[in-house]
Amino acid sequence: MTPGNGTQPPDSADKSLGEIVSEVSEKASLLVREEIELAKAEIQQKVGRLTKGAAIGIAAGTFAFFAFIFFLHTLSLFWFDLFDLSQAWMGYGITTVLLLLLGVLAGLLAFRFIKRGSPPMPDLAIEQAKLTREALEHQTIERDQLERGST
Repeated sequence: MTPGNGTQPPDSADKSLGEIVSEVSEKASLLVREEIELAKAEIQQKVGRLTKGAAIGIAAGTFAFFAFIFFLHTLSLFWFDLFDLSQAWMGYGITTVLLLLLGVLAGLLAFRFIKRGSPPMPDLAIEQAKLTREALEHQTIERDQLERGST
């Protein structure tokens, strides 16, 4: 069903191969562009959520820090009342000494862990690789001996 001038109508199902390839190429290009836009929108949404989460996390950390300071004040006043000290600064001194002792202990533990971890070599993996190599070499030697014995 062609019109009188011999050309195919545009809505005809009989399209040329070139037209079909061109249409598929355009639609594939459009699909790729839309997928890229979707990915951008998704990344922007996730970055926004991460930013909000980080800001709220910083606020929570700030509140926890101030709560810790008030806890230390409370602890100092507790020592003052517990030991019936004559001056409040003595309670603060006890708290300071306890914090220094905890800091020294944590520092020594950190030094110990760092010393045990240095240098960062995978000693167990290296040892296992040596054992595997020895086992493979031993199998090769046995196989060579079996082949010589059978000939």
